[in-house]
Amino acid sequence: MSDAHAPYDALLLLSFGGPEGPEDVVPFLENVTRGRGIPKERLAEVGQHYFLFGGVSPINAQNRELLAALRADFADHGLDLPVYWGNRNWAPYLVDTLREMAADGHRRVLVLATSAYANYSGCRQYRENLAAALTTLREEGAPGAAELRVDKLRIFYNHPGFVEPMIESTLTALDSLPEAVRADARLAFTTHSIPDVLADSSGAPADPARGTHGGAYVAQHLEVARLIAAAVAEATGVADRPWELVYQSRSGAPHIPWLEPDICDHLEAEHAAGAAAVVMVPIGFVSDHMEVKFDLDTQAREKAEELGLPVARAATVGADPRFTAAVRDLVLERAARECGERVTPCALGALGASHDVCPIGCCPAARGSAPAAAGEDWTD
Repeated sequence: MSDAHAPYDALLLLSFGGPEGPEDVVPFLENVTRGRGIPKERLAEVGQHYFLFGGVSPINAQNRELLAALRADFADHGLDLPVYWGNRNWAPYLVDTLREMAADGHRRVLVLATSAYANYSGCRQYRENLAAALTTLREEGAPGAAELRVDKLRIFYNHPGFVEPMIESTLTALDSLPEAVRADARLAFTTHSIPDVLADSSGAPADPARGTHGGAYVAQHLEVARLIAAAVAEATGVADRPWELVYQSRSGAPHIPWLEPDICDHLEAEHAAGAAAVVMVPIGFVSDHMEVKFDLDTQAREKAEELGLPVARAATVGADPRFTAAVRDLVLERAARECGERVTPCALGALGASHDVCPIGCCPAARGSAPAAAGEDWTD
């Protein structure tokens, strides 16, 4: 088997986690909102969309599928790199998985977070979770914890293995619409809304000397939307198909500005403007988890039905073989660079590949950030 992954000896799939039964919903939401003082009664109300699906989030099953697909892809290509899985908010918990990895003898771990874009909750917070877990293991004296080092794979929003499956799924969704409306169907690229302040500070902090300006979250999504829209135009021969980046899953206080427009408001506006149909393309998500199933497949579809507006929804990449191949490519790319080799990273569009190591101040929290591993400001 190949040792091209050296110096790394394991890959960690790091994700959000989700409840796997009705009794898990409130404890899961307590984990998600810990420190905010939200009473259980309110969490039970918030969790109603989970109860619509039997209290089960699809995300854990989807991560198991991705885990199996990554292991199979690595084995098929001679990459002898064990793959583990840990979550932020539900079992298997990150700290337990890292404890297992250290006990199994692993010391140099690469981390794949299931978020493709620069932002606090999708990048920096995972790095904070890693730092907290490493600190816990070292304080408890877990075997091997003192030598355990983690590096995070760069964000992958513009890697062909992420973009190309989304192009294909968008075309498939278009084909599912009635033939009479396909040519005039518009595209709504959707992602998770976040507070404006976090969007503005996302990515490397503003630093003219380094050529960074913040605002990466929106810029990266717009880049992916442009890439997909251009490919769809070429495939369908419809050069001027309207498209827009819209948002979903807002959860913050009403007085705090978040990214807009919301997908349901957008559908109302498109209907009022005479749109023949809309294809919703969830470019902000790696798998068809709860925020896709509920916010798009349930709420947005209900809004479209109310309006009499034909809609279709493109699938996310999930465990698509092109995505698992992209992960393998990212692993080999990072490993080669760690060994001092010159590597040309694979990226589509004009923005280029993201940094391997997050700079100081990258994607800060609104009220100050905790220590974060796998960045310039972390020392093992």
